[in-house]
Amino acid sequence: MGTQTLSKAPSQFVDGFSPKFLRRGQGCHVWDVDDNEYIDYPMALGPILLGYDYPAVSEAVVAQVHEGTTFTLMHPLEVEVAELLVELVPCAERVRFAKNGADATGGAIRAARALTGREHVVASGYHGYHDWYIASTERHAGIPEVNRGLIHTVPFDDLRELERALSTWEVAAVIMEIPGHDPSPGYLPAALELAHRHGALLILDEIVTGFRYALGGAQELFDFVPDMACLGKGMANGYPLAAVVGREQPMRAFEEVFFSMTYSGETVSLAAARATLKVLRSEPVIEHIWARGRELREGIERLAAGMSFAVELAGNPPRSALAFAGAGAGAGAGAGAGAGAGAGAGADADADRDGDGDAGAGMTGEPDMLLRGLFLQECHRHGVLFGGPMFPTYSHTPQDIAHTLDAVEAAFARMETAFAAGDVESHLEGRAPGVVFRSYD
Repeated sequence: MGTQTLSKAPSQFVDGFSPKFLRRGQGCHVWDVDDNEYIDYPMALGPILLGYDYPAVSEAVVAQVHEGTTFTLMHPLEVEVAELLVELVPCAERVRFAKNGADATGGAIRAARALTGREHVVASGYHGYHDWYIASTERHAGIPEVNRGLIHTVPFDDLRELERALSTWEVAAVIMEIPGHDPSPGYLPAALELAHRHGALLILDEIVTGFRYALGGAQELFDFVPDMACLGKGMANGYPLAAVVGREQPMRAFEEVFFSMTYSGETVSLAAARATLKVLRSEPVIEHIWARGRELREGIERLAAGMSFAVELAGNPPRSALAFAGAGAGAGAGAGAGAGAGAGAGADADADRDGDGDAGAGMTGEPDMLLRGLFLQECHRHGVLFGGPMFPTYSHTPQDIAHTLDAVEAAFARMETAFAAGDVESHLEGRAPGVVFRSYD
């Protein structure tokens, strides 16, 4: 397939026009193998929080490489980074490390099943490639049928559907991520109370939102303390590290379940995480991300006003996504964070899903992939690398945002011309992007 990560495949861009390989990055800029420069917004699907080759992180990594990358015994960095997580994340009293987000969510589900003696799981959002979750999607080849009967997906922010699921099955855990719209007031504590009333744990998947929405993630932003949380992506600024954190009692299950990997205590990523978390704690990273994201969103909304095709801007300043639709879908930009389905995986059924937890926004109707392809093509032509999500980082500057909005304006103009002529496809210089999979509620 030419890729190890489905959402990085040429089929997710404009194959035949978009760049296929990136060679290097600096700050929020990347260069392809032909030395074309782009302002990056997917930022490696979200892990790059500070910027590529961020000095404090790179220096910590180089120093640790010389000391050793993995050892026969435990390393003090495991304790030091765990202490930082306990300090920053509201629910964190204990910590276990892993490598990928799917490791963390899978471990949390295994712990919940061990604690409750139950097998059924209720999920809202995307939670990784492991059998227990991916059985709920159309891309379930190779997964035992029994798994499909144990996973039940419900829309985010729908207490009625959540209570129906909890009343129907003996549920070990409710696992949810905050999608591209904020929860209704009171939803998260009500969901926690519902889960506990039915004997289940509530796990918050913060692989994307952790250290991006706030220092303590979405649980800090929305003043909510789950039983356990799963962290990853931005925690180590692009180095492979994930963690399950939680209250002491549910985390004790990790003393009994099998959750053991050769590289989960690998020191280079832990050194990167320690450096990243210290920058997050001492510098205005979160404020900067919100400010740049707000500038980007406001600019796109302004440019989208009056377009003949529909432009839907989902998400919020730290994490947004665009989707497009043609005639009959309305016109202009969807307003605010509640517009449409989700900016990340976690949108309603049949929204476009990204198999790596970073789906493109879903429309309230079916998205137009030809319009999306033309948008990507023209932005890439003008030196802006859009893909699925838009993740502003600590390295994005007001000048980067201004250049990006110039590119968006040029793209919208080309799209308007093509849409008015009724022939968007002829303006594409490659193949329109597709989707990784669809998920079912």
